[in-house]
Amino acid sequence: MAEVLVLEFAAPNAVSIYNDVNKLMGWATPPRPEDFPPGMITHVAGESGDKLVVVEVWESQAAQENFMNTQLRPAFAKAEVPPPARVEWFNAVS
Repeated sequence: MAEVLVLEFAAPNAVSIYNDVNKLMGWATPPRPEDFPPGMITHVAGESGDKLVVVEVWESQAAQENFMNTQLRPAFAKAEVPPPARVEWFNAVS
């Protein structure tokens, strides 16, 4: 069963940080399916003022954890991404 991840960030330049992270990983903005790492089914981001929300669907939490450890966390460090205000997993409903 697929799993849904919600990440929420609050920063005055949240969208700029998001774009920087995508660039560091070699992704287009917005990301295209061919940019997705193994196990990622879909990705979407939305903003409202200083708030950015990223919603992803993964084949498993383990696949996302691998991506986090090998690509995303290093990009977060380089872009000086603040810790997310929210990290929440949901079971996908079909």
